[in-house]
Amino acid sequence: MAPEPYAWSWNPEALVVVPLLAAGYVWLLRRHAAERWRIVAFALSLLLVLGVTVTPVETLSLHYLLSVHLLQNVVLAEWAPLLFALGIPAAAAAHVPHVPALPALLLWTVNYMVWHLPWIYDAALRHPHTLLHLEHLSYFVTGIVLWWPLVHGGLAPGVKAAYVFAAFALAAPIGLLLALIPEPVYEFYVDAPARVWGLDPLRDQQIAGVAMSLAETAAFSAAFAVFFVRFLREQDAGG
Repeated sequence: MAPEPYAWSWNPEALVVVPLLAAGYVWLLRRHAAERWRIVAFALSLLLVLGVTVTPVETLSLHYLLSVHLLQNVVLAEWAPLLFALGIPAAAAAHVPHVPALPALLLWTVNYMVWHLPWIYDAALRHPHTLLHLEHLSYFVTGIVLWWPLVHGGLAPGVKAAYVFAAFALAAPIGLLLALIPEPVYEFYVDAPARVWGLDPLRDQQIAGVAMSLAETAAFSAAFAVFFVRFLREQDAGG
């Protein structure tokens, strides 16, 4: 039997992993000083992970609404990894092996697309204690890999802006397709135990596609704007 839609979720993996990451970060700070904004970014990253894995967001996403699940995926694959990468002190990041931009982009894109294939997506939801955890972990890890060359790499600002635009262009079709396809794609949510907020599966999917696109746009647009402005300043200085 599915839990109540607004029940908090007992996610032991998140409740173990997040404190371990926090403890590791404290250990890291004892060896490498970090600006306050980096510490805040790292803390926000962990709070986002907890916010989508132990709150009613987790319950709604695993049992009732595709729209909530896709927002959970965006947080785990894009928002939280970006803040995580920003939180790492530059001195500590210098000890990490070089992460090439193109392989990082391709790894994240392939991982993101594969997990959204209908038969894999439904299978993960039907195995919430194994395959779904693997999905979410792979989102987070490949998300860090995606953002690492931007946050800690030595690419020129113009190249970084192009990299962000490419990542957005590769990810955007998923949300757009879900918003436009005239029938439910994921069978799991067709068989949801109850209709929440009066949403039928197709309307839920349409909202999911739009919400996913908007959430991705927010993250990538912010990053693109930062690097594009730096690129323009670099061009002005060079001119």
